[in-house]
Order: sequence, then C-alpha cells, then structure tokens
Amino acid sequence: MREIVLDTETTGFDPSDGHRIVEIGCVELSNHVPTGAVWQSYVNPERDMPDGAFQVHGLSETFLADHPVFAEIVADFIDFLGDSKLVIHNAAFDLGFINAEFAMLGIAPIAPARAIDTVQMARTRFPGAQASLDALCRRFNIDNSARTRHGALLDAELLAEVYLELLGGRQHDFTLVSENDTAKPDPVADPRPTRTPRPHAVSAAEQAAHAAFLEQLTDPIWKT
Repeated sequence: MREIVLDTETTGFDPSDGHRIVEIGCVELSNHVPTGAVWQSYVNPERDMPDGAFQVHGLSETFLADHPVFAEIVADFIDFLGDSKLVIHNAAFDLGFINAEFAMLGIAPIAPARAIDTVQMARTRFPGAQASLDALCRRFNIDNSARTRHGALLDAELLAEVYLELLGGRQHDFTLVSENDTAKPDPVADPRPTRTPRPHAVSAAEQAAHAAFLEQLTDPIWKT
C-alpha cells in the first residue's frame, strides 16, 4: 500500500485572494513505512511575498524568483503522486491551493476523498487536545528541534512520523515480524532432557513367555 505524506508552503491563507504555493514536499510510505523516496520543489509564485508569510517559512521573493513556476513542475509532481492516497495535515488547506493551481492549468482537481486528514485523526483520538503538528510531535516525543521555520519537506517528514503514531505506533525497528512470531520458543534451544529410545527387539525369553501364555488360551480366534 503506497501513500504520500504531503505538505505545502504558500504566500497566504486563501488562493481565492491570489495567494500561491511556494514549496511542496512529499514523503513516500509503503505499508506505513517510509521508503526513503521524497519529492520537493520550491515554486516561483509570480507575485510578492507578504511579510507575515515570510516570517512563517523564510522564503523570500528574491529567493523564489530563481525557481520554476508551478506549470514547470506540475508534471513531475503529479507523476510522483501517482494514484496514491495523500496524508495531509489539514487537508482542505493544502488541497485548496493545489487544486487552485491545477485549475489555472486546466488540470482536474484532486478529490477530497483521496486525502487522509491527520488533523481529523488527531481530534478523533484526542478530543479537545491541540492538534497542531508541533503539539503532536510533543505528544509522541518526536524530535522537531530542526523546525525553526516551516518547511514543506521537513514538515512532511515529521508528519509521516506523527501519522504512524496516530495509527497506533510503528513497530520496533520497522520490522514486519509480528510479536507473536518473536515470542515463539526456539525448538532447537529447548533445554528439556530427552529420554533414550526403548529398544524394539524382543528377547528370546520374552518370546518363550509369550508362546506359553498363548497355549493357555481356549479356542483362540486365529486357530479357527
């Protein structure tokens, strides 16, 4: 089962106000285990960078001017996604921006049903508790000390760890051996003593005793 953990950075909160994507980061999972495959791209938003957004992610208009526009990276982005489920923290926000960019290029939108929203997962599992990515990292003792600013790929990598914990916790060392299998004793190392097999050969004395016993039987069926 392939899933893609996805995060975006943007120039603001609402694409209908002209705000655009400035970074996309993706992490591939296979059967809930990171494969090591990632996809990331900065995106030239073709507009200015509001100071509030710059304070969040630190991506300046000057820096982004040297990177491709969305139309230049969209084919590679779609190819990496494939038809996999998308794991997103507050999926409506990221999908809203992605689908707005798709609409400008005449590309069909990503259906909301394709997304697994980890905010909703967290609120269901921990009602009333904070559901931000930082709060969930603290809850699950996930090291997010490198997150001095928001970054799409770093946030996707942290979210992948949070997602596995929300599912019930990852298996020790990412092994796929069940705990029942590891608990089975090793028959080779069984310390119980073994008995010497009884010899099956019948002695002459035993044969004579058996013959004498048979002679005492009256009308045995094997003589009829």
